[in-house]
Amino acid sequence: PQGYRQAAHEILGKESKMSEMIASTNVFLNVEAKSVDDVLEFLSSKAVELGYADDKDAVLASFKHREELGSTGMADGFAIPYAKDDAIKKPGILVAKLANDVAWKSTDDVPVTTAIGLLMPGAEAGTTHLLGLAKVSSMLMHEDARKRIAESDDPAAIASVIADAVK
Repeated sequence: PQGYRQAAHEILGKESKMSEMIASTNVFLNVEAKSVDDVLEFLSSKAVELGYADDKDAVLASFKHREELGSTGMADGFAIPYAKDDAIKKPGILVAKLANDVAWKSTDDVPVTTAIGLLMPGAEAGTTHLLGLAKVSSMLMHEDARKRIAESDDPAAIASVIADAVK
């Protein structure tokens, strides 16, 4: 049916642009945070600072709402918090490598050391957001990708690992 073809075309069109959602300027090292809320606050501030969003409080509320539905902590020290809101003007991926471990409910009870934040405009909630989440989650299933991100202090190298995974 025509509706399915159009939806597939929209998703595939977005897929080709997903690697543009991450750049070395979106990777932050040694981020000081003591809690999940501190990390979400940091990501929300950077979303506005980098031009992805125009309302830090709306982005933060969206991140927190998602955490209330269920933790975005994954395994091996990674979390994938995400926000989808009309205050977000373009999709983006932000990475916060934390200066210290942050207690974050996860599948293996290991504290989080790296948060990969997804930013999605409200209008793209059903397409780009699901595709981005699926690709980043899939990347984190691979030990090599996790290791390359965890061990690197080079924002360009970290951005490249993620861009390769989401293209």
